[in-house]
Parts: sequence; C-alpha cells; structure tokens
Amino acid sequence: MHTDQQNVAPPLPDLRPQALERDSQGMLAHLKSFSLDLKFSAGIWFFSPAASRFHGPYGPALPIDARLEIAAGLAKDGLKGIEAHYPNEINEDNIGLWKSFAASSGIRVLTVIPFLFWDSEFEFGSLSNPDEGARRRAIDRTIGALRMNKELRTDFAIVWPGIDGYEQGFGLDYAAARRRFASGLAEAMDACPGVRIAFEPKPYEPRGRILYGTTPEGVLLGRDVEAMLRAPLNINLMKAGHRLCCMNPEVGHVLMGFEDLAYAFSWPLSEGRLAHSHWNSQPLGNYDQDLGVGAVSPEQLESLLYTLKMHGYRGYYGIDINPERVPVDVALRNSFDAMRAARDRVESLDHESILAAHATPGRARGYIDALLTRARAPHSTRLSPLAPLRF
Repeated sequence: MHTDQQNVAPPLPDLRPQALERDSQGMLAHLKSFSLDLKFSAGIWFFSPAASRFHGPYGPALPIDARLEIAAGLAKDGLKGIEAHYPNEINEDNIGLWKSFAASSGIRVLTVIPFLFWDSEFEFGSLSNPDEGARRRAIDRTIGALRMNKELRTDFAIVWPGIDGYEQGFGLDYAAARRRFASGLAEAMDACPGVRIAFEPKPYEPRGRILYGTTPEGVLLGRDVEAMLRAPLNINLMKAGHRLCCMNPEVGHVLMGFEDLAYAFSWPLSEGRLAHSHWNSQPLGNYDQDLGVGAVSPEQLESLLYTLKMHGYRGYYGIDINPERVPVDVALRNSFDAMRAARDRVESLDHESILAAHATPGRARGYIDALLTRARAPHSTRLSPLAPLRF
C-alpha cells in the first residue's frame, strides 16, 4: 500500500456534534440558533431512463457527458453535489471528464459508490459471497472505489448491499454471511484508510431479504466494522471520536421496512453516524418506487427534518428518485422545492411550545397537532387561536 494512503486522510466532515446531548434549555437555544442548510446532491444514475422489468425505457439512453450537461444546468437551482457508481459511471478512464465537470459547474463529486449488485458474478452476494473468488473481486472493487473517493476528496463512499441476502433462508448461516460482509468491508477500509463509509440499508429488493436491511442493523454493522479496523490512520481517527462506518439511510428504503422516518434516523444521529441522507417518497411497504420528495406522506418529511434540526445535521441531502414520466430536471426542481417548503415550515415552528409539549405531555394533549395544522395552513389567521406553551 502507498504511504499517502496509509498516513494522509481527505477532509473528514465532523459528525461528532450530532451526538451531543442537550437539556431542555440547551435544546431550545440550539433550535433557535441552528438552521437546516439544504445542500442538494443527486445520483447520476437516474439522469438517463433505466431499464424496467415491466416496460421499455421512456426516453433515449444518455451517455455520461450528456447527463453531466443536464446536471450542470441545475447548479443555479441548488444542485451542489453529484453521486456516481464505480466503475460503470465513473472510473480511471473518464475521471478527467468528472474533474472538468466539477471545475466548470461548481458541482462537486460528493461520493463514488462501488457497483456491487449488478454483475452476474455477484449472483450470490458481493462482500458476503461464500465463493471466495467472487467475494475477493467485490473487495477489490470496493478498494478501487475508495481510492477514487480519496483522489477526488469526497466526503464518503456509499455502500449498498443490494445483492447480499437470501430468499430461501432454511439452514442459512446468517452470522457467517454477516461476518463475511463486515470483514470484507473492513479489509477494504484498511486498504484505503481515512475514507468514511456511508452504509445504506434496504430490507428487500432485489433480494427477498437483504443483509443489514433496517436502520438499527446499519448501526450494528458500523460498530462491528469499526471493531475490525487495524490501519493506524483509521485507529487514530476513531480515537479522536470520529465514526468511520457511518450511514446513508434512504427515505424510501426506511419506509419499505415500515420504520418511522424520524425515529429511524435518530439511531445514526445519536451516535454521530449520519454521513449522508437519500430523499424521495414512498408508501409504507410496497416496492421501491423512488417518487419525488413530498409526493407521499409530507408529514413524515417534516418530522424527519425536525429531527435533523434537533441533532444539528450539516450534511448533504441526496435526491434519489426515478422520474419515469417527468423530465429529470423538472423532477429535481420539484423535489428541491418540496424540501425547501417543508424546511421553511419546520423552521417557523414555535420551538419552545414543542419542547414544552414534549416535557409535559399531560397539559399539551393535541397541542402539537394543532400547531402543525397552523403551520401548514395558507391562512392560519382563519383558524381558532392557539396560545403558546411555556416551560
């Protein structure tokens, strides 16, 4: 391994403040002083119509340079980061194109993601594959992606275990599969130390069940992987209190698992592990629809943003949608605007009354419901008056 890979870390965003515990007065002061900064990123994969099991693409396939041209046009609308998979979308041969795009557009490459779920050799898993040859190739691909993250000075590398799982679970050694996955990820992280992982759980699809499929399982994976790390740079970062195997929960995936968004995200936040977040909307359960932000259950969107505000989240907000019947630039602007509108409602709330309702629920029955109704009403003065609550 190269000396620079062993001893030099790219800039590591400080997630430690997410885990700060505050008393009621400290939380009130924080809510009044901290504002959510909506820095948007987007995955380059949905800029061109994807294949579907049920219908042909509803538009022409676009090469990477054409997709980046669309992305560059969204800089004025608030797009600040772009996400891509290695090696199918970004690789050693076209990295110059990506660097030129970043320099000319002002949109940075935020993450390079190892492409671990598509190739036929990963039919029975990538990092968890019982076939050591296939698993070795998955580890090497992950190392390649981490090296590219280091070269581009990204914030993290998303890892999604979409093909690591099972359908028929009879007699399966689940613990061994989890060990193979965790140790493979740790090996890759030690081979290219100082690069943070943002793990993305999903309960099912494409596998019947996916390993580490829920948010708390992602937290457990982070603890297990970090216990296996041995590279001196990684050890020193963890001694300083930094988490290295962190999380990138996706709204749709969380809801597929029937988790509550705000509660689920509070798990990585409470440990300083929320490196990134992926945003869309989704009915509870169902297949992975990747609808535009706010199209379904906007109240979940608001509650999640409020939880992020309480924990002081400063990361990017990655839009991960599948706009089959809407032009991608229109769909992204709609999602940006839905998040801005929800953020504005959250920021305008009476934080002292909310915290008083949390602390004394017996004297605040129905109060938060009434408060939210007024925040969503275009003409709140037409509603009955609501006196503020105080500690």
